[in-house]
Amino acid sequence: MKLSLALLGLITFSLPISFAQADEHSALKPVPRTGGWITRHESFNKRVSQGKVDLVFIGDSITQGWEGAGKSIWQEFYGERNAVNLGIGGDRTQHVIWRLDNGNFKDITPKAAVIMIGTNNSGANSSQEIADGITKIVKQIRNKSPKTKILLLAVFPRGATKDDGRRKVNEGANALVSKLDDGKHVHYLDIGPNFLKDDLTLPRDIMPDLLHLSPAGYKIWAESIEAKLATLLKD
Repeated sequence: MKLSLALLGLITFSLPISFAQADEHSALKPVPRTGGWITRHESFNKRVSQGKVDLVFIGDSITQGWEGAGKSIWQEFYGERNAVNLGIGGDRTQHVIWRLDNGNFKDITPKAAVIMIGTNNSGANSSQEIADGITKIVKQIRNKSPKTKILLLAVFPRGATKDDGRRKVNEGANALVSKLDDGKHVHYLDIGPNFLKDDLTLPRDIMPDLLHLSPAGYKIWAESIEAKLATLLKD
């Protein structure tokens, strides 16, 4: 049965819109943001061009929070380690991909890079799509700085209980990216259980809004990765 010309025209007209919508939410296509985001991005570029960088943290608002709720913990653990915080609130994998290709990793060879990104993708992307974005970020760092050891953290748990939809999406992504661990250049570590109670609920004294960390949460983060991170920084 032949489609009517009107229906065919409707389908043809609709396809670009669908593709545009899908493209907008792609976890892989590098895109910048605007406003204060660009200002912070450029400040990163300036910082990495000014001196020795041994350690970088790459991520979103949870990583940026090392400058807020986690400030004293950062100073305690990383203040004398030539560490740079490359976290920007609201970032998704596609934004980090753009940043890494536009100066945030230019001409530096950190001993270690800590990556924790993807939770902001969990509303629009599947576990596989998030994993693809994270995989791209790992490959970028490997290509730009082959000597850098990557500590790839599982996306932290979010939401009140184990039934939270976005937590499940993140867990699916974690299961996929855990396979990137090669025991040599990329080291996967899931510290998520350290934030949770025995019944897998997320306490508000650790994540007050069930997403972002309190000072106690940042202390758990730092203590949970210290043994592995210290080893990577020595290699």
